[in-house]
Amino acid sequence: MSTAPEQSHAVSMVGVSKKWGAVSAFTDVTFDVPQGEVVALLGPSGAGKSTLLRCVNHLETISAGRIYVHGDLIGYRLEKEALYELTDADISRQRQKIGMVFQHFNLFKHMTALQNVMSGPVHVLKRSKAEAAELALDLLDKVGLKAKAGAYPSELSGGQQQRVAIARALAMRPRVLLLDEPTSALDPELAQEVVETIRRLAEEGQTMLIATHDMSLARDVADRVIFMEGGGLAEDAPSKDFFTAPKSERARQFLARLLQAH
Repeated sequence: MSTAPEQSHAVSMVGVSKKWGAVSAFTDVTFDVPQGEVVALLGPSGAGKSTLLRCVNHLETISAGRIYVHGDLIGYRLEKEALYELTDADISRQRQKIGMVFQHFNLFKHMTALQNVMSGPVHVLKRSKAEAAELALDLLDKVGLKAKAGAYPSELSGGQQQRVAIARALAMRPRVLLLDEPTSALDPELAQEVVETIRRLAEEGQTMLIATHDMSLARDVADRVIFMEGGGLAEDAPSKDFFTAPKSERARQFLARLLQAH
């Protein structure tokens, strides 16, 4: 196994497996994500999509294989073909270039939208409050919420909270953005606000991996679909090809059921 992937790849998965005791989430997953590409992870519930995302920033440890982000081995150091887990401080440094947006927003309830977006640059990147506030206002403007800078999460709709969460992730200037079911907790109208925000990021060249059941998000925004099922990667295809002519019967059944529901 090579010690590093091509530097042009934003993310590289090499033979990645994840188990909890005798239970396997997925086995031997291998794929690359070039810089600037948007990849949608699709599949039935329990296929391992969210777990795979969490492995990319080492929120979950892997059982086998290697994950690289821009050539850096994530979560481990390699010595004489043996892997040793990094210290918490080193893992935290790696996470600074990997943004994460969660299904249920995870905003700090006691902070305004502005303070939520400022928190990473101030406390992690050690930026001045003035610099962080300027950046945060720019990012809130980018997601259409500059006017809500002084609002607390309880004063925002679900769609607005998710857009603040996206701005907070972007405040760290991540090279890769991971989105875990970013629209699933929202009703269709609010979900569309988030889809539009993600679409703009895609147009700007932000590399993204998105675990989702939202077919409009995957169809409209993703360059590529990775379909997970049965403990592994079942299909990897350009988004247009996957939605018009999926290769596997299982993917066809999955699409037919979800598209009918929507």
